Amino acid sequence: MKLIRYVADIPFVFIFVFLSVSVSVSVIRNTDAAVKQKQPCNGGSDDVYKGEWVYDESYPIFDSSKCKSIRREFSCLRNGRSDRNYLNYRWQPSSCTLPKFDGIDFLRRLKGKKVLFVGDSVSDNQWQSLVCMLQVATGEYSGAAAGEYFGAAAVTGGNSTSTVRFQKYGVSISMLLSHYLVDIENRKAGRVLNLDSIKDGEIWEQYDVVIFNTWLWWYRSGPKQPWDYIEYEGKITKDMDRMEAFRKALTTWAKWVNSKANPKAIYFFQGISPMHYRGEDWNKPGVKNCANETTPLKGSLYRGGEPLASKVLKDVLNTQVSPPSRVHLLDITTLSQLRKDGHPGTHGTFGMDCTHWCIAGVIDTWNLILYSQLIRAI
Repeated sequence: MKLIRYVADIPFVFIFVFLSVSVSVSVIRNTDAAVKQKQPCNGGSDDVYKGEWVYDESYPIFDSSKCKSIRREFSCLRNGRSDRNYLNYRWQPSSCTLPKFDGIDFLRRLKGKKVLFVGDSVSDNQWQSLVCMLQVATGEYSGAAAGEYFGAAAVTGGNSTSTVRFQKYGVSISMLLSHYLVDIENRKAGRVLNLDSIKDGEIWEQYDVVIFNTWLWWYRSGPKQPWDYIEYEGKITKDMDRMEAFRKALTTWAKWVNSKANPKAIYFFQGISPMHYRGEDWNKPGVKNCANETTPLKGSLYRGGEPLASKVLKDVLNTQVSPPSRVHLLDITTLSQLRKDGHPGTHGTFGMDCTHWCIAGVIDTWNLILYSQLIRAI
């Protein structure tokens, strides 16, 4: 009876506040439980690529000041970028959780193997990011991208290859510059982009994990265009529809995968990396670049939609590669479209750069996803 009287004497406002706090705590705990109940992303579907960017003070994945090998054009903090919020965002898939990056585990899984990035400067961007993630994790520096060794590259197949080796694990991480994947041949008439030829394939076959990429250079013209003519099926023309040329080159690459690829190797294709030069694509009409962007877009939708190049790439992977599962698409397009804040902007060496990515930053998440796929594959 005394307990009943005591409760009855408690002011109603106190009871209301007590119940409100209890409900709030319960909601927080339930939310935490829901997050914990999400299954690890297993790479078996597109679930890892659907989600949103969330602020996380434990990010970035690594401290870029501890990486001695970041190329100047990607080193935004060293180049004077003062805002740092872009470093503190984590990609959160809607239905699963990505593993935390473990550089030692990455190297142990790949012990004795060779990894190769093949593509343009965006491939180089991703390679640089992975090298830094591993160097900071291990404190081990050896190779073409390590401090004083930077730029010591071997030349093969007309293209330059840079390699970083992690001696303790017998792992090498290499970058082969190849803007188009198919060949540019020097002939009497001039430089010919041969959509039917891949001489570098002999190099690709020597690697255990290969990450391919091409797109950035396909619409270059004038002095920036590194070829004079295009050849396809024995016919040489001055030019052709660039998207069609892109498709034909990817089809030639797919034929190489089907007939020449190392059956024991693991292959990835880096999805189309977005550029941010059209503010209307992220609801800012009139904005011409990413210079003043400091935060990601909220949610998971991008007004600009999927690039046509991405659709062409997916079509070739689904219809020309046999079986399609032979090459895993790192479908980083949409998640990167949401990060108009992640580019060097004026803090690079390419002028206004809304094409490449700061290191540390968005591109580290590409490698985190790569790591999650390798966990599943190895």
